[in-house]
Amino acid sequence: MRDIVLTLIIVSLLPLIFRRPHIGIMMWVWISVMNPHRLTYGFAYSFPWAALVAGITLYSLIISKQPKNLPMTPIVKVVIAFALWMCVTTAAAFLPELSLDMLEKVMKILLMTLVTIMLVRTKDQLHMLLYTMCGALAFYGIKGGLFTIRSGGGERVWGPPDSFIYGNNEVALAFVTIIPLMYYLLRRQTNVWARWGILIAMLMCGLSALGSYSRGALIGIAAMVVVLWLRSPRKVKSGLVMAIVIPFAINFMPAKWTERMDTIATYDEDASAVGRINAWVMAFNLAKDDPLTGGGFITWTPAIFAIYAPDPTDVHVAHSIYFQVMGEHGFVGLALYLTLAFLTWRRASWIRRTCKQREDLAWAAELASMIQVSLIGFGVGGAFLSLAYFDIPYYVMAMVVILGRLVEETVAKEAPAGSPIVSRHAPLRKPVPHYH
Repeated sequence: MRDIVLTLIIVSLLPLIFRRPHIGIMMWVWISVMNPHRLTYGFAYSFPWAALVAGITLYSLIISKQPKNLPMTPIVKVVIAFALWMCVTTAAAFLPELSLDMLEKVMKILLMTLVTIMLVRTKDQLHMLLYTMCGALAFYGIKGGLFTIRSGGGERVWGPPDSFIYGNNEVALAFVTIIPLMYYLLRRQTNVWARWGILIAMLMCGLSALGSYSRGALIGIAAMVVVLWLRSPRKVKSGLVMAIVIPFAINFMPAKWTERMDTIATYDEDASAVGRINAWVMAFNLAKDDPLTGGGFITWTPAIFAIYAPDPTDVHVAHSIYFQVMGEHGFVGLALYLTLAFLTWRRASWIRRTCKQREDLAWAAELASMIQVSLIGFGVGGAFLSLAYFDIPYYVMAMVVILGRLVEETVAKEAPAGSPIVSRHAPLRKPVPHYH
C-alpha cells in the first residue's frame, strides 16, 4: 500500500516540473534527503525515484524559457573545481571501481546543487526549498523524538536505511544542521498553529539527536545552541527556554546515555574514540604519502589500514569530514573543501552586513545568520563524523548563493543609472526616515 501511495504522489507531481522546473528541485531535495521510498516494502523501495526526478528536471531546464544562467561566483567555481578534482582522485584511487560508484553519487549531488542555484530565483522559491529541506528531516526528527520518549531514551534513534544518514551519528548531525533553519522559519511564520508545529518539530529533532547516543552530535549541539543564542534577537526569552528545555531533556535520558557522553572527557580510555584517532592518523599518513590525490573514495579498508594506520587491526571509517576528505582526496581536496566552507561563510557575512539595517531585507539578514549557525553545528559535529558528502550542507551553500543574488538584485534596482557595481563587502543601508 505504501508503494502505491508514494508512486501516485510522485507521478502526479511530475507534470508540474515541465511548467515550473523549480518544482523538480523541491522533489529532488525531498526524495534525496527524506528517502521516502525507504519507508516502503515493495517495488518502490529500490526504484530510482531521485534519478527520474533529476532527469525530468534537467530536461525541463533545457527547454524552459525562464532565466537559467549559472552565476559564476567564487563558491560556484570552487564547487566545480572540487568536483573535477574528485574525478582526478578517483582515476588514481586504490579501489577505482568502488571509488567510481561513490563518485557517481557525489556528482549527482553536486550537479543538482548547481541546478538548484540556476532554478531557484525568488524569495518564495527559496522559502519553499527551506520548508522542503526542514520538512524532510523533521519527519524523522518527530518520529525519533516520539521513539525516544516511548523508550525512555533507552534505545538509539536511526535514520532511513540505505541513505547517507542511516547511522545514529549521521542522522543526529543532520538534525543539528537543520534546527537553526527551522528557527528561521519559526521566526518568520505568522500562523500560530504553524509556529507551534515548527517549535515542536525543533524540540523533537533536538531530542532525537540526544536519543541517537552520538557524542559528536552532542558537541555539535552545544556549539550550535551557544551561537544560536548569541544570534537570537530575544536573548532573555530564548535563554530562559533553553535553560528549561536543555536540562529537562538531558535529565530525561537514562544513566547509560550519561555514561556514554562522559567518555568525551576520557576519550583515551574509550575503544571507539581511540579507533577514531587511529583512523585520523591513517588518513594523515595516506595524504602525506600522496599529498595530491590521496587514496580516492573508499579508503577505509583493512588493506589500506595495514599500510598507513598505527594500529592496522583497528579499522574504522574516517569519523571526521575533514580527515575523510584528506584521506580520500589529499591535501588539495581538503584545501578545496575548506575553501568552499570559508567562501560560504564569507558570503553569508556579507549578506548580514548588507541587510542588517534594512527592513525590506531583514529576512535575508536573519536567514544568512541562521545559515551560519547551521554551518557551525555541522562543522563542529562533522569533525567527529563521516558526512563530507551529505546533501544538506551543499544545499545550504546553494541557498547562500541564491540569497546573495536576491540581495544584489534588490540593491541594484535602487541604484542610480550608471552607478558602479555594488560592493560585496561594504554594508548598504536604506535611509531611515525621521519623523518630527
